Amino acid sequence: MRILDLYIGKILVRHIMVTIVVLLGLFTFVSFIDELGDLDRGSYGIMQIVQYVILSIPKTLYEVFPMAALIGSILGLSVLARDSELIVMRAAGVSVQRIVLSVVKVGLILAAIAMFMGEVVSPYTETRALEVKAESIQNKGGRKGERGVWMRDDNAYISIGEVLPDLTLLKVKIFEFDSRNFLRFLSTAEQGEYNRDNQRWLLKGLRRTMINEKSSAADEVSAAYWSTDVEPEILRVFQTKADQLSIWQLQNYISHLRSNRQDTATYELTFWSKIVTPFATLVMLILAVPFVFKEARSGNLGRSLFMGIMIGLGFFILNQAFSYFVTLFSIPPMLGAALPTMMVCALSFVMIRRVV
Repeated sequence: MRILDLYIGKILVRHIMVTIVVLLGLFTFVSFIDELGDLDRGSYGIMQIVQYVILSIPKTLYEVFPMAALIGSILGLSVLARDSELIVMRAAGVSVQRIVLSVVKVGLILAAIAMFMGEVVSPYTETRALEVKAESIQNKGGRKGERGVWMRDDNAYISIGEVLPDLTLLKVKIFEFDSRNFLRFLSTAEQGEYNRDNQRWLLKGLRRTMINEKSSAADEVSAAYWSTDVEPEILRVFQTKADQLSIWQLQNYISHLRSNRQDTATYELTFWSKIVTPFATLVMLILAVPFVFKEARSGNLGRSLFMGIMIGLGFFILNQAFSYFVTLFSIPPMLGAALPTMMVCALSFVMIRRVV
C-alpha cells in the first residue's frame, strides 16, 4: 500500500503545484493592477509596486492554498479516472476509504506546509511589503522599526510608540530643533487622538520641556492640541496589520488591544483563520475523492472539474466575505473563520457516504 500512497501522492502534488502556479499568476496580476491605483503617490513607482507584489506572494499563496488543493486534487484524480486507474484500484480490492486515506496523507503534508507559510514566511514577507509601500507613499520621511515609528515634520523629529487600529497614538515624543539644529523643546505624551471636527491632534498627558544652553524647564498639562502637518492617513500605513502576525503574536496583540479598548474583531478573525486554514486544505483534498468518483460513474469528469473550480472559488469568496460579515453583523470571529470549512467538511461527509 505504500506504493499506492506514493503514486497517488505524486499525481496529486504535481497537479496541485500546477494549479498553484496558475492561481498565483492570476491573483498576482490582479494585485499588480490594483496597486497601480497608488502609482506616483509619493515615490511609489513601478519598481516599488513590483517589489510589493512579489513580497505579497506568500500571503496570496496562503490564502489560495485550500482552493488550489481542491482544484489540483480533482485534476489529479480525474486523470486517474480518465485512464481507468481508479477502476483498476477498486477491482484490486482497494476501497474508497483506503484511497481517501492516501489522499489524507498528502493533505497532512500540505497542511503542514500551509501552517509554515502562515506562521513563518507570510508574516515576515507581508511586513516587508507593507514597509516598502509605507516608506514610498508617505512624504514625511517616516520609518517603522522595532521601537515604533520615526518621522520628520519640518524642524521636528517625531517618535510614536504605536499606532492603534483607531489611529490612537501611544507614547508620543516630539524633538523640536532650531535653525542651528540645536534641540530646543522635548514634548512627551502618553496618548494622541485625532479630533476630526477641527482636524487637529489632541495630545493627552503632555509634558513639554524647554531646553537652552544653561538649563531646562518643564511644563505638564492634561491635554493640548498639536500643531503639525502629520495627517491620519499618513500614520495609517504604519498600523500593525493582522497579516503581519503569527498565531502567538496575534494572541498577545489581541490582549494588548483589549487593554486599550480597541476593536479586535478583525484580528480575532485572522487568528482563527490561521488555525482553520491547514484543516481547510485537508478537507478540500478529501472532498475531491467522492467528487471525482461520483462524476466518473456518470462519465462527466469535465463537470467535476468545473464544479470543483466553482466550489473552490466559492470557498475563497466566502472566506473573504466573512471578514465583512463579522464586523457588520457581530458574528463571533471563531464561527466566521470556521463556518466555510465546516460547510465543506459536511459536504465531504455526505458525498463520501453516497459513493461508499
